[in-house]
Amino acid sequence: MPLSWDSFAAFPLLRWQGPGGIVAAFSGRQGGVSEGPFASLNLGLATGDDRVVVRENRRRLCAAVGADPVRTVQNHQVHGAVARVAATLLGGYLDPQGPLPQADALITREVDLALVALSADCVPIVIAALDGSSLAVVHAGWKGLVAGVVEETIAALGADAYAAAIGPCAGPLAYAVGGEVATQLHQRFGEATAQDGTADLAACAGVALLNAGLSPDAIEIAGICTITDADNFFSYRRDGATTGRQGVIAYRAGQ
Repeated sequence: MPLSWDSFAAFPLLRWQGPGGIVAAFSGRQGGVSEGPFASLNLGLATGDDRVVVRENRRRLCAAVGADPVRTVQNHQVHGAVARVAATLLGGYLDPQGPLPQADALITREVDLALVALSADCVPIVIAALDGSSLAVVHAGWKGLVAGVVEETIAALGADAYAAAIGPCAGPLAYAVGGEVATQLHQRFGEATAQDGTADLAACAGVALLNAGLSPDAIEIAGICTITDADNFFSYRRDGATTGRQGVIAYRAGQ
């Protein structure tokens, strides 16, 4: 179930061939209609970008993966370890009405209910039951990883076996951390996950998945750094608060 790049309607997607009919893809920053620091496929409505163009970007993403925007869902992400069962949003994904639930992981067993997690250096993860019966997307920064968001998500999914894909995120050569953060990562994920003043968030996520029972051959890692690849990804660490969001979108395809 490897990760591979393809292009739909002029923007690239890193697709994951998930088990049991799971459709999943990680987006980059190319192919949308946003301008300036948000150019061009910014998916974040709360970034300061024009909401009209963000809605168009979201529409394009849904079209690229065959998802219905009315049945596409996301959380208000808070760098914690809460996983919640997804429910459709009033107004849908293009124009959500009211506050979003606060959580960093979304779970579904429904068919054709698409889940989205946004990121701009944090780790986007998709986890699927091997029989395709359940699915989750996860937003995991270092705080969420230490708090156990990956393990909490898998416990809530409740299947017997899983596969997972870890998308583009802040890479080990560029993600600088202080000693306090490094110590917490060492304690949770081992000494190799933070060395010489930088941390490997994808490796931390991989260890969390292994500790939750996944086999090594069931975990795909993109190995792409959002900080260093400015042409293709947004990065909060690189560009500051005025930047866009990419993400992961996934759903259980119906017959």
